[in-house]
Amino acid sequence: MSFDRIREKLSILADAAKYDVSCASSGGKRANSNKGLGNNTGMGICHSYTEDGRCVSLLKILLTNHCIFDCAYCITRKSNDVKRAAFKVQEVVDLTINFYRRNYIEGLFLSSGIFKNPDYTMERLVTVAKKLRLEENFNGYIHLKSIPGASDELMREAGLYADRLSVNIEIPTISGLKLLAPDKKHEDFIKPMEKVKNEIIQYKRERKIIKSTPRYAPAGQSTQMIIGATGESDRDIMYSATYYYKKFNMRRVYYSGYVPVMSDNRLPSLGTDVPILRENRLYQTDWLLRFYGFSVTEILNDSHKNLDLDIDPKLSWALRNLHLFPIDINRADRTILARVPGIGMQSVSKIIQARKYRNLDWTHLKAIGIALNRAQYFITCSSKDFYKKELLPLTLKNKILKSSSSKYNKHFNQQLSLFS
Repeated sequence: MSFDRIREKLSILADAAKYDVSCASSGGKRANSNKGLGNNTGMGICHSYTEDGRCVSLLKILLTNHCIFDCAYCITRKSNDVKRAAFKVQEVVDLTINFYRRNYIEGLFLSSGIFKNPDYTMERLVTVAKKLRLEENFNGYIHLKSIPGASDELMREAGLYADRLSVNIEIPTISGLKLLAPDKKHEDFIKPMEKVKNEIIQYKRERKIIKSTPRYAPAGQSTQMIIGATGESDRDIMYSATYYYKKFNMRRVYYSGYVPVMSDNRLPSLGTDVPILRENRLYQTDWLLRFYGFSVTEILNDSHKNLDLDIDPKLSWALRNLHLFPIDINRADRTILARVPGIGMQSVSKIIQARKYRNLDWTHLKAIGIALNRAQYFITCSSKDFYKKELLPLTLKNKILKSSSSKYNKHFNQQLSLFS
């Protein structure tokens, strides 16, 4: 096949893959052996190949944008009038190896529309990974997007060759999925997730006894939800995310703001993109749930169903719970320290370590690196002054927003002066 045709396919299928944001590789390690090609050192790989020719870290493409389904939110749905293309298995293998040798990429993120049936499609995705590992001795990162409804046998084989597997849940709730993708069944998403989880657990058990046990999906599994295509609240979204983390041991849940790409009476109107800030707030909440000890009900509940776009979720929680503050920075335990706005987990560790040697004051806390423009209203230290002064939540919120805006403008002006 001519180079021009391959380039045309690449343009179509790389563009179609841009809506999938779940392409990080955290947790994957695959050392080179037997003079193979490449290695995956465990560093985050989260870039993709772009049509303007920039060198990137990940070749992110679809095997094909042909699809038997007609999901309302998907650019590749069968009723949509778009240019179609499909790679052959060997073409994807050759592209990956050639791009790697030219230092364009460090790995492959491969997804696909569903053509014929799930097993037919999944078998070809697995064949790409298998050829790269066994025939090309490729040790770089491979992320396969698992096909909902694929058999357990194919899911097991996929995990033997891929570093990470993922099944996009697509819509956060079952009712939303029925509305926008009536041809799909919720259980078809759950079955491969369950298989991957069980295979990873079994691998870890066997590895303790037999060190040569073949690795299975060492970077775990992830999923992705489309945000804003249906009317779920942020509470609904985070309840779903928590369920997938606990039920299937997800490494990550990704939140992708709906991009209106076609008109449909079941979808938000064109020109009503989901604000990127909402995505950001969901990721911040995700982080608080996984690493800061918060529960969903503390941040989102019946009286607070959606996140505040003006302020981050930790500050929002603190303003609703002012009765818990101030805390003494020199005596508070790790759990409550982590809940103070402006104090991250690294700063928590530094505070606990530093206060072993002396009582900390504002100068010490500033040197540690906490954001005093927020934290000062929720803590006391060996300095005598305390800045809360019985402020009401709304007054305090506006005061912090004003301070943050002033700090941003000062930083912007400092940066601008460098170019003057």
